[in-house]
Amino acid sequence: MINVKDQVYGALKDICENISDGFPSDWETFPAITYVEEENSVYEWTDGKEDKSKLRYKIDIFHERSTSTLALEVDKRLSKLGLRRTMCQDVTDLSELKHKVMRYEGIIDNDTELVYQNY
Repeated sequence: MINVKDQVYGALKDICENISDGFPSDWETFPAITYVEEENSVYEWTDGKEDKSKLRYKIDIFHERSTSTLALEVDKRLSKLGLRRTMCQDVTDLSELKHKVMRYEGIIDNDTELVYQNY
């Protein structure tokens, strides 16, 4: 198992002030970005140890006006980490906020931290 949440946070942290892992604790400051590790599973097991892990992250963007510019910046930064966007979707939000959900995946070598794609 590998933990790269610090790298994900590092890539996102200065896009906006209100960023958190999980759910926003502050619903008064917008924009807000949240990130969650949805999957961290064994992708390759060799000689009794995990060599590669499959990781998936979900990014939620909330804004009073538009999420598009923020989504482009998120995509640019997470793509630099080697993660591939597998989904980007506007979500109807009853609060009348603009809400976009994005998902990123990658297969990561646990020793070198190189990111592979198997698509």
